Amino acid sequence: MTTYQKQIDKISLFGVKEVDFNFEDVIYFDTAASIFINSLREDFFQKNIKTNILTNNKDILDTLELVKRTKQKSEPFVKEINKTYLEYFGKVFCSYYKGFLAFILFLGKVFVSILSYLRSIKNIRYKEIIFEINENAIKALGIIALTSFLIGLVTAYQSAYQLKLYGANIFIVDILGISIFRELAPLITAIVIAGRSGSAFTAQIGAMKITEELDAMKTMGFDPYLFLVLPRIIALMITMPLLIFAADIMGLLGGMIVSYIDLGISVSFFIERLNEVVAPKHFFVGLIKGPFFAFLIASIGVYRGLMVKNDTQSIGFNTTKSVVESIFAVIICDAVFSIIFTNLGI
Repeated sequence: MTTYQKQIDKISLFGVKEVDFNFEDVIYFDTAASIFINSLREDFFQKNIKTNILTNNKDILDTLELVKRTKQKSEPFVKEINKTYLEYFGKVFCSYYKGFLAFILFLGKVFVSILSYLRSIKNIRYKEIIFEINENAIKALGIIALTSFLIGLVTAYQSAYQLKLYGANIFIVDILGISIFRELAPLITAIVIAGRSGSAFTAQIGAMKITEELDAMKTMGFDPYLFLVLPRIIALMITMPLLIFAADIMGLLGGMIVSYIDLGISVSFFIERLNEVVAPKHFFVGLIKGPFFAFLIASIGVYRGLMVKNDTQSIGFNTTKSVVESIFAVIICDAVFSIIFTNLGI
């Protein structure tokens, strides 16, 4: 069509009052050709040139008429009015405020469902909880162990370089023990779980919403919060402290290897020093954070899944938001814990 258009553009139409489109020898006419011809007729009409279609083929005439009738009229372009910064920030704030209220409503339904669990032990979905523990915690153990091992390795290597300058090699045990127990292991575990399990929650729930499985469950009298939401949250809250414990061990193992190779600290001396200088409270501080991090990650993951609209692009959009918001919420929660524990002298 582009070639034909270029050839037509080269034709001088000066003084032309009427143009005939002769399709007497044409047998077949598709919609693309019909659109092209209609476009030419509109151009000629704007130049005050009359056009005629010369053919008796009913199929061609019907196709031209069909394309003409079904052509969508474009909306008139409306120039966007320049918004003030106050209006822009007001709309952004309003959007976040509505999202916050929707999340609070979701949490309210979660707590109501928890009360339903507590009313009778028969209401607890043990089978679903065990399934989620296996899928979203045990299967994530490998990647958490490897990530923690590498973080311990890198932290020890960077610390060893500085400590050697001052002849304070032995203090690497203090640095590794406290930093891994209190901060690194819980945060690394939470970030990996947010990226793996939290995103999986969003994708699973979102896909069920698109395929109307959630509506089918409600129709059959099954509460999605009891069968889908709570098992995921409870499973993650149970397993997160165990995953943090595994991350503690692997992080220290990585640090221990670097300490032995780079600083000449034997494994037995490392463990003895760790037992002397790192108080048990640092270990328990890290474990206590686990259930809170797990609740935030699972809640945000499931909530984003329920926010999925009826298109596949919405799953990707909400999955991305789920991971980002989960990590952000975990970091905020960790900062709050740091302030509380510091003020309590822990």
